[in-house]
Amino acid sequence: MPTPKSISNFKPLITNLAQTSHYQVIFGLPFSGTLSSYLSARGVNTTFVTESSGLLCSSASIPGSSLGTADINGNFMGVQEKMAHTRIFTQMQLEFYVDSDYRMMKFLEHWMEYIASGSGQNSASTGYYYRMQYPDDYKSNSTKIIKFDRDYAKEFEYNFIGLFPINMSSVPVSYDSSEIMKVSVAFNYERYIPGQISSSSSASGTSNNVQSGSQSSSATTTSQSSNLLGPPTAIGLNSQQTLNEFYQYGLNGGKSAADFIGPVP
Repeated sequence: MPTPKSISNFKPLITNLAQTSHYQVIFGLPFSGTLSSYLSARGVNTTFVTESSGLLCSSASIPGSSLGTADINGNFMGVQEKMAHTRIFTQMQLEFYVDSDYRMMKFLEHWMEYIASGSGQNSASTGYYYRMQYPDDYKSNSTKIIKFDRDYAKEFEYNFIGLFPINMSSVPVSYDSSEIMKVSVAFNYERYIPGQISSSSSASGTSNNVQSGSQSSSATTTSQSSNLLGPPTAIGLNSQQTLNEFYQYGLNGGKSAADFIGPVP
């Protein structure tokens, strides 16, 4: 039952809340180097992309995710269950200040231009056509958003895998009173990883938000579990019928386990 609490009990919690205005965006380019060369030829060097472009990010949204589910009927009389089958990541929207050299505009415009430049033709020619580049050449696996606070004591890092711009909004200009020019871009990505993933964090045992000293005990538990359960297996659920049959197998025997479970490829 609820118990009375004094202000001193929860004051340390509510006076130590994270603020939205302290963050950093860091872009990383694909390792192939073809995008870097393409941008450099158009006046956007790698130093600007990796060190300066993120500082011009005036507004960012830490992305969210959801789980796609399937309805399972028949396991229990009159009960409908939901089982997760896919993790779905939402697009990320970033807004940037445009510097007086327009390098921010060039970076975003030519990144999208590069994605569609697979034809290798002169873009000014009459018969120009679009052909998409190979994804590994334009997707970034080293872009991150770091959320921190004024004391820099704690941080929360998001690392994005397979990130690339998919929509750049129109930029209004007018003869009205001058304002700072901004450009807004939507980015798509395959997934994000909450927590550090650098080699140094892996070596120190703090990658992916693992607390120092917790990784070894987790590994031991995983090792013990694998010894008890035997070799790892993969479950193939290719249809609603198969999904229902699999859960039915767990309840009353159903078919043999070999119909649903096979070795990891």
